[in-house]
Amino acid sequence: MAGGGKGSGRPAKKKSPTKGTGGNVRRGLEGKGATPPAHMRHWYKDKARTERIEREERTGRSSSSSSRPQTRTRRSEDAPEYIGGRNPVVEALRAGVPANALYVAQRIDNDDRVKESVRIAADRGIAMLEVSREKLDRLTEGGVHQGLALQIPAYDYAHPEDLVETARDAAEVPLIVALDGVTDPRNLGAIARSATAFGAHGLVVPSRRSAGVTAGAWKTSAGTLATMSVARASNLTATLRDYRDAGLFVIGLDGEGTVDVGDANLLDGPLVVVVGSEGKGLSRLVREACDLVVRIPMNAAAESLNAGVAAGIALYEVARHRKS
Repeated sequence: MAGGGKGSGRPAKKKSPTKGTGGNVRRGLEGKGATPPAHMRHWYKDKARTERIEREERTGRSSSSSSRPQTRTRRSEDAPEYIGGRNPVVEALRAGVPANALYVAQRIDNDDRVKESVRIAADRGIAMLEVSREKLDRLTEGGVHQGLALQIPAYDYAHPEDLVETARDAAEVPLIVALDGVTDPRNLGAIARSATAFGAHGLVVPSRRSAGVTAGAWKTSAGTLATMSVARASNLTATLRDYRDAGLFVIGLDGEGTVDVGDANLLDGPLVVVVGSEGKGLSRLVREACDLVVRIPMNAAAESLNAGVAAGIALYEVARHRKS
């Protein structure tokens, strides 16, 4: 029988020792332990999302869409604005604020404010749309709407030169009101109301860091913005210089003025009245662009006046001088 072994009669060949693995095989059989959580894996595709959620939790914010804070996107200048709430809507309609559409929630409980809003909208030919409350939430950017919202078109601003042309076309002496640092739309509306009452031909507001013609301005103006032109100036200082070059006298209204407004000269001539903010007054560059800075005399107990009130007093003095 070929070969050695038990039955061959020859002794079996002794095997030589084999080289070991150094324990690698044993360690490999032991496994790598528990699988790490997904957010700890460097290849995990949603790792960035998980890290963002953890940051939100550390800052006390929830990552769920229901509790995530509303992020307001910057609204385009030509985009419409929405008034939400039953009282604000009915008051805006009563004041004659221009509107494109009235949005009414489905299955809304009709109280007197809703009925009046619907009636005024129907009389004025304003479109009425029945929508879900979710859509009203989106239109009002999460504000309290109570099932009612009013869409207001973007205001069509005039050019500062148009205000002078308006006065000249009417064969009248120009009277223009400029606002410097007035950021509250309600003040703009109040000034528009006084400007209409005392014969001004328009308002000028800066393009930046200034109140614009919004729903709040419309309501405070009591409808006078429908006839009072508002112009936007990219640079108020340069616009005031252009008015001076066109022959208008520019006076600034400020608590630190050197002359009482009633004693100022040339109030009966072509005039621009610049109204500063209640807190800071006129800015330095605007003050330097004025021909004269005037003040309203008042008791020391009152440090300043609301911009809308101050503008009304100054415009009254201008009107009084022009009549006399």
